[in-house]
Amino acid sequence: MVLVNEQRKLSASLPLICRCIISCILVLLTQLTLSLVPRFFAASPFIVQFALSGLVLLLVQTLCGWCRRLLGVCASAPAFVFFNILFIWGFYIAVVRQAVSSLIGGLFNIEVAMIIIGLCSIMSKDPGLITNEFPHLDKLVEGSELGVDPDNENSLSRKRVRYCKICKAHVEGFDHHCPAFGNCIGQNNYFLFIVLLVGFLATEASYVACSAQFVGKSQNFDKSQSENDWVVNLATSTMLFSILQLLWQAVFFMWHIYCVCFNVRTDEWVNWKKYPEFQVIESEPGKYFLQHAVVSKCKLFTLWLNLKHF
Repeated sequence: MVLVNEQRKLSASLPLICRCIISCILVLLTQLTLSLVPRFFAASPFIVQFALSGLVLLLVQTLCGWCRRLLGVCASAPAFVFFNILFIWGFYIAVVRQAVSSLIGGLFNIEVAMIIIGLCSIMSKDPGLITNEFPHLDKLVEGSELGVDPDNENSLSRKRVRYCKICKAHVEGFDHHCPAFGNCIGQNNYFLFIVLLVGFLATEASYVACSAQFVGKSQNFDKSQSENDWVVNLATSTMLFSILQLLWQAVFFMWHIYCVCFNVRTDEWVNWKKYPEFQVIESEPGKYFLQHAVVSKCKLFTLWLNLKHF
């Protein structure tokens, strides 16, 4: 019986192991392909290399997606993020750290360690799953009016319970399903999500500063040492990769700060027409009022969002 249970556990874990292996291969392929940009366009301005890196990254991800569909294999987005962190960290320890001070190096190592801990925490933390607290929860579908009661503190509307199609579960305070973390972002882990996003921004900015310092010092040496060219190219490509990550994550962070200020979730902003508590009803000519109290905290935002469609 014990042997059978072990075999079942192994069979269940094999797909996950395969997805992690595929993700690791994708990380290596992506990083090595990006290193070709500074290799063949070393004389080009930095902005040109940056733009080419973005195009190459998009092309590689698209081609890899097609190949995975043709071969019928899947990758793991959280594993892809995790292996990218390990790749950057490993390259920093092996190469880049020799060009930076011990203080900056220690700070960067602490940042990466905290990122890994936060990543493991947010992947395992309950986002606010709702199971049997509400008797009619199994009948609730996205956009329905079931459970909407502005006078009841325990109503689904007041708790802002939304349905995640990916997890096939109802989540309190649902913001969005994050593929990079493999988990929903809800009431219980939203703060951790924001902190982790800030951590990514700080860590990537630190790596950009360290790798730029390494590349700058390397270019001062004799350029005839071609055996070190691949190291400089990889340092430049990982720096460009980190800058690309910084840009979209900074925009993403500002978006969530905006959502926090107006007390609105990403899912509510995108799918506001599906939720009755986000509708505006005309009571008298030229006068409108919000249907439910849950929106009163962000009424200026919601009124503008609705009135522009009239």
